[in-house]
Parts: sequence; structure tokens; C-alpha cells
Amino acid sequence: MSEQTYSPGLAGVIAGETQIACVDQGKLLYRGYPIADLAESVTFEEVAHLLLFGELPNQKQLDRVKATLDQYRDLDPAIVDAIRNIPKAAPMMDVLRSMVSYAGHFDPVQGDDAKANQERSLWLTAQIASIIAARYRLMNGNEPVSPKAGLSHAAQILYQCHGEEPTPLAAELIDLTLILYAEHDFNASTFTARVITSTMSDIVSSVVGGIGALKGPLHGGANEAAMEMLEQFKSAEEASAWLQDAFAQKKKVMGFGHRVYKHGDHRATILERKLRKLAHEKGQDQWMEIYDAIKEPMEQQKKIYPNVDYPCGLTYYLLGLPLDLYTPLFVASRVTGWCAHCLEQAADNRIYRPLSIYQGHAERSVPPMSER
Repeated sequence: MSEQTYSPGLAGVIAGETQIACVDQGKLLYRGYPIADLAESVTFEEVAHLLLFGELPNQKQLDRVKATLDQYRDLDPAIVDAIRNIPKAAPMMDVLRSMVSYAGHFDPVQGDDAKANQERSLWLTAQIASIIAARYRLMNGNEPVSPKAGLSHAAQILYQCHGEEPTPLAAELIDLTLILYAEHDFNASTFTARVITSTMSDIVSSVVGGIGALKGPLHGGANEAAMEMLEQFKSAEEASAWLQDAFAQKKKVMGFGHRVYKHGDHRATILERKLRKLAHEKGQDQWMEIYDAIKEPMEQQKKIYPNVDYPCGLTYYLLGLPLDLYTPLFVASRVTGWCAHCLEQAADNRIYRPLSIYQGHAERSVPPMSER
């Protein structure tokens, strides 16, 4: 056998080919379209169609996507009852993992070909948003709110959480975060979903696996951690003092750095512009002062740049959303990317079966009980 090589974490290993996204130092493309152009020009529903069906929709196709999402938003009463019975202390990501799996028993889509799984992907997108909102309402002593047909997917999430239609800027910001989080190549959760699909398992199982992978703090949760960091400061001066101490003690600063982007995350720059507008509209400009007190020295002194989670955490905070919802909202977006990869994997499938390098004992005999 030829000499085996080992790459921890599969770093640098090419595990497949994809037409869905290109992640590189200078660009992030969804099926060839730059993320900045998509963020400026289209809605999340259009991005969902792009990822799942391969092209941006015309008006008729977009109307169908919106109608399909509206059709599938209502949760079966059994799912709502199950959410009620989950202990209040359970993290939202645990709830989401369990409830998406449970919702699979009520899957209304027939068949398992590509067309059926495209439809099922929209069903999952609608159901996940409603599960998040229902859990949020019940945790706050309120009954779930029925969806309101005609709202955008982003506005619907806020409506079902808060019971009232959001402001245009709030809906616009949620829509933007959904677009920015929708897809990112062979990241850990997407790779997990593809591996599960490669066994010819169902797409619901693949999405549940993706949720499990995203729950890990080395993958998802960075937006929560970034906001937890910012929340401890009452002023920019406090933030600056803390940061210099963090530099001295070589502490990790959450929301900065990226495995791929070494010179800045394009998504962070896009979101930050809207975040500043939101903070000003809400009379919360002091948060941007704190934000900049961390960001500017990180860039200038350490040459380490924000990733998308840094502005996203503060965006969700200013929209009145609790920390426990931040990673689930990541799921509400990324489900479209996961499903697109599941469809792509299934279309040209080969089961994933990497090798390992054995480092255990050399071959040995089993000793009798008296000698153990």
C-alpha cells in the first residue's frame, strides 16, 4: 500500500465537487452570483430558489416559492404539544434538533425523487421557522401565533415571535442575515448533511444531522458568543480596557477571524452597514461605540477582522431577540444550503468512506481470563 497521509480536520482535503457555492479569499458566490449583489438586489426567498432549483426565479416561480412556504408554515398540533413538554431549561438548539426530527413524522410531501425533495426542502424551511417561533412564545408564557399569509419569510419569523408585524427595517435586517447565512460550501454541518445523504438516508435525517453539527461551539454559536462578550460592557472605554487585557493574556476575542477569510469576511461588511442604521433608528448608538472599540484595535493592532457573526449578534440583540435564538436563526437560513447540498449529493452519489491510520496495538493474542 502506498504511504498514507493524515490531514487533521481534513484541512486542505478536497472531499467533493459542487456547483452551489464558491468560498475563496476574495469572494463568496452562490451559484456564480456574488454575495454582495444578492444582498443588495434579492430576497431570501429568491436565494432559496437559487440554491434549491439552480437559478434565480422569475416572478411566477417566486410567487410559487412564497405560496409553498405559506402552505407549510402551520405546525401540526402534536408538534406544538411536544414543544410544550420539553423542559424549559433545554437549549433552543436541542429543541430544534428534536422537533425537526419529530416533524418528519408529519411530512406531507410524497415521494423521494429530486422534485419531491425540493418541495420537502421548502416544507422544512417553513417548519423550522415556525418551530423556533413557537418555542420562543411558549417559553415566554404566550401561545404560538398563527402565521400571516403574505408576509416575507423574514417578516413572518418576527411576526410569529412577537405577535406583531415588524418594522420594514427589522424585516429587512432579518432577511439580510438569512441571505448571508444561507450557504457556505463544505463547512462542518453541510459536510455532515452530505455524508448522511450519501448513505441514501432521507433529507430530514440529513438536516437533523446538520443541526447537531451546527450546535457545536466550534461551528455555530459564534454570534451568541460575540453578543455575550459585547453585553458585558457599559461603555466603549470598558470595552477598550477589556480588549487590551485580552491581548495581554492572549484570550480569544469572539466574532473575529475565519478559517477561510484571512483578510475580512465580505458578509460582515455588508451586514455592518445595516446594523449602524438599525442602532441609530433605535437610539442605541452607544452599542456601535462599544462595537467599534473592539473592532478597530482588532483590525489595526492584530490584523484580525470580524466575521459575519460579530455584527449579527448585535443585530439580533437590537431586534429584541434572546441569545438562545441566534444559532437557531442560523439554522432557519442554512437549511436551504443543506438541502441544496443533499440534492446535489443524491444526484451523483457515492457513499463517503474515508480511511484512517491505525495507531493501536500490534496484532496480539487474546489472553485467558486468569492472565488478564
